[in-house]
Amino acid sequence: MQTRQPATVVKFTRPASARERIVAALISLSVLTLFAALWGLQKNNFDFGLLFHPCGFKQRTGWPCPGCGMTTSVLAFARGDVLTAFYVQPAAALMCSLLVLVGFLALLIAISGVYSTRFDRFWREARIVYLLVGLLIILAGGWAVTLARAWATRAPG
Repeated sequence: MQTRQPATVVKFTRPASARERIVAALISLSVLTLFAALWGLQKNNFDFGLLFHPCGFKQRTGWPCPGCGMTTSVLAFARGDVLTAFYVQPAAALMCSLLVLVGFLALLIAISGVYSTRFDRFWREARIVYLLVGLLIILAGGWAVTLARAWATRAPG
């Protein structure tokens, strides 16, 4: 008995070119270097307050701005304290998680040499506007959580 194959067979993977493997290795190395540097600076008691001044929005209004807690969250994530990172600023922790996922997928491409054709489709069909709107929604959600937390801790009256 013969088995019939469909006329169009969709391939989900293909061999990665040398250029794609190099780019993937650079991406994964960059992500690793970023989090390793943040971890190392924390271990050496670097004062991140020297880089970021107090929030002017919060000083003027008393309410947290959309970026309040981002640095603390990213530093907690770099230390490996992921739950604290999500508690402090969920948007920053989610973006760090996405960055780690991208770094991991890039590492897999660099090591294995197998490239998923779904990445091509994603970049072909994704629009920058949609990516930016998604980023803004993540930031707005994180800000909503910090505003709700600030509202809950405010003294009544």
